[in-house]
Amino acid sequence: MRQLRGQERVITANRQTSWAFADAFVAEEEALLWARDRAHETGLLPVSSGTGAALRLLAATADAKAVAEIGTGTGVSGIYLLQGMRPDGVLTTVDQEPERQQFAREAFRAAGFATNRARFIPGRALDVLPRLADGGYDLVFCDGDRLEIMDYLAESLRLLRPGGLVCFEGVFADGRTIDSAAQPAEVLRLRELLRAVRESQELMATLLPVGDGLLCAVRRG
Repeated sequence: MRQLRGQERVITANRQTSWAFADAFVAEEEALLWARDRAHETGLLPVSSGTGAALRLLAATADAKAVAEIGTGTGVSGIYLLQGMRPDGVLTTVDQEPERQQFAREAFRAAGFATNRARFIPGRALDVLPRLADGGYDLVFCDGDRLEIMDYLAESLRLLRPGGLVCFEGVFADGRTIDSAAQPAEVLRLRELLRAVRESQELMATLLPVGDGLLCAVRRG
């Protein structure tokens, strides 16, 4: 992604301050703060409050009943997704670490969600996703292994109904995605993902400057 289309604006201190304000605009309740603390204790970086609020808004806009999440973590993103989903909606969330999913269970319960609102599947995402139903999901949120993101994209296109949304967290990679210096394989995968989504005829995309970058795209009907 060393060459970007369109006119780039200079990022001023005022713009950075505005972005920081926007990212912290939504206050978080106790269950989210608890899940966030558990994430930090286990060495995870949960989504920012701005990213969470964006996911909640997208889930609500899509009137989402079925959402798939790659990377349960300790439940921060899951709470936001559930808050935006329909009251009868079910979140299917996948993670390789069952211990983290246990934290998420507790966080969901503390946030007031019934146990049948979430389906926890332990395991590697690329082993689990092929078992999920074609066209059965309104939104897919990807926050897993960056080396596998192109596979996540392919699986998401299969899982989503027409008009469904796919979202990828962390696509800025702390600014490395557009840094001209040599970058590790995971950043090269992010560049490949951004190109593929932007150029896809199946998707209508945007890149939201919340958290560490949230790439969102709608599957065309």
